[in-house]
Amino acid sequence: MKKGQIDIITMGCSKNLVDSETLMAKFEKAGYKCTHDAKRIDGEIVVVNTCGFIEDAKQESIDTILELVQAKEEGRIGKLFVMGCLSQRYKEDLEKEIPQVDKYYGKFNYKQLLVDLGEPETPAVDTANRHITTPRHYAYIKISEGCDRHCAYCAIPIITGRHVSRPKEEILAEVRELVERGVKEFQIIAQELTYYGVDIDGKRHIADLIADIADIKGVKWVRLHYAYPNQFPLELLDVIREKPNVCKYLDIALQHISDNVLTRMHRNVSKKETMELIEKIRQGVPGIHLRTTLMVGFPGETEEDFRELVDFVKWARFERMGAFAYSAEDGTYSAEHYTDDVPQEEKQRRLDKLMAVQQRISAEVEALKVGTVLKTVIDRKEGDYYIGRTEFCSPEVDPEVLIKADHRLRVGSFYNVHITDSDDFDLYGEVVD
Repeated sequence: MKKGQIDIITMGCSKNLVDSETLMAKFEKAGYKCTHDAKRIDGEIVVVNTCGFIEDAKQESIDTILELVQAKEEGRIGKLFVMGCLSQRYKEDLEKEIPQVDKYYGKFNYKQLLVDLGEPETPAVDTANRHITTPRHYAYIKISEGCDRHCAYCAIPIITGRHVSRPKEEILAEVRELVERGVKEFQIIAQELTYYGVDIDGKRHIADLIADIADIKGVKWVRLHYAYPNQFPLELLDVIREKPNVCKYLDIALQHISDNVLTRMHRNVSKKETMELIEKIRQGVPGIHLRTTLMVGFPGETEEDFRELVDFVKWARFERMGAFAYSAEDGTYSAEHYTDDVPQEEKQRRLDKLMAVQQRISAEVEALKVGTVLKTVIDRKEGDYYIGRTEFCSPEVDPEVLIKADHRLRVGSFYNVHITDSDDFDLYGEVVD
């Protein structure tokens, strides 16, 4: 056990990561040494930032807590604290079932942790001054908390509450500060990005916000995550098209396409409206890469509904796509009003088939890039290759560009790369002048 060391473990999404980074900065101001997602967990204090979105994520968080409880009992770590979405939702249950944890915190009160450790109240740490755990050239910018959508399957509004937009000037100040620290690429994140500003004055201000971020000197790339198809602000497409440093990339979770399933999901959008929106996005921003997330096995999803979903994926040809199987989440409309009537084996079969279709599409999409020259940022070096990304790729989840390390490249720098080959998901290339 290392005295004075704090090990922070982050589960789940990039929004959780921002919270972990903010907490790390508070610890460091108090004189602690922090590590994040270390391979060897042996700190005097360990903090697990949990995810509670779907069953698999909840189970992963619980398994991690139990492993650390064992480490604590064996004397390999000292105090153990838990924060985040899972403990926000199930604090009393966790306290009863896993009492070996020293204290549970929720999604919003984790900043009290240092005071509870006996440290004096430290000056406020805003997100601009947080400890960046990503490679220093990119960072996540969280523009809001919560969600006002009430999709039948989703526990996020139960966990995080109503949508609350951060003040625009606060966000812009954060971007400026991070640029000063060397950050060049900004991943803009929110549970529902397009809703930004509605809680302030009833209007959607996401287009104005992104335009203002793009105008800040030193911002090389801006990438947008987690849009919603219903009432999508089309003016945002003008910003993506016209601002050269706003990546031609949009992460828009669609979940399904069958009107039967969309209605039961309470998505407030139809198949026709969804397909029309995709056409408008592609026409409005030529060359844009769309990432989406789809769900299989929702209660009442028939084989016909699933075939409709597969046909839709073939039609839309999403450049990036993820999918997951439905799980009933406590307190959600679907858990309380629907029967989970698709067997688990059938959910897995549908998931496997859908992802196989997407794998073929991805291979075809990436193959079309062979012979082109793409601006690429270098994220890291692994073995004999530098690993980079184009504007069409978000960190961690999207394809990468592998460049033979025959010449020295600088991590965080941008290069023009001639794409020489591709596989199902990744590209291979060489730097050109």
